[in-house]
Amino acid sequence: GSSLLTGPEGLVAKERENLKRLKCLRRYRQRYGVEALLHRQLKERRALASDGAAQQAHTTRSSQRCLAFVDDIRCSNQSLPMTRHCLTHICQDTNQTLFKPCQGSEEAPCNKPVPVSLSEDPCCPLHLRLPPQMYVPEQVLSVPEELEAAPTDLYLSAAELQPTENLPLEFSD
Repeated sequence: GSSLLTGPEGLVAKERENLKRLKCLRRYRQRYGVEALLHRQLKERRALASDGAAQQAHTTRSSQRCLAFVDDIRCSNQSLPMTRHCLTHICQDTNQTLFKPCQGSEEAPCNKPVPVSLSEDPCCPLHLRLPPQMYVPEQVLSVPEELEAAPTDLYLSAAELQPTENLPLEFSD
């Protein structure tokens, strides 16, 4: 198409005007000269900044370990996001409000961290107290002996249930 539009020898004034508009529309969104240079430099700066920030965030995040000490040895677990402790030691952080230690029972005390929920005393699954059973099964009724010894000739066999040629089948949606 571009070779047809390059020869101005046989074009009428209206066609020349249309050709000029078409060429303008082709380069409408393209940048030229100083504007193109500045735009390319801005894109390069943005790419460097975003790549550097992402790489720096990745290295700092992967190096964050739990700050808790167990028997004078630092915990080797990775910390939870936005915290300085792992899930096991999160209750040692006094500023956090999302976890509480499980109260356990009198026989078996427990200090596992449990997410705070709407209940007053959150418990781990081991110490969870279930509500009383609301469903009471019905009593099984005894069947009289006369019904148990019903004659079997009242029931139809599978062969007797098959349709015959005289009775057409009707299908419905």
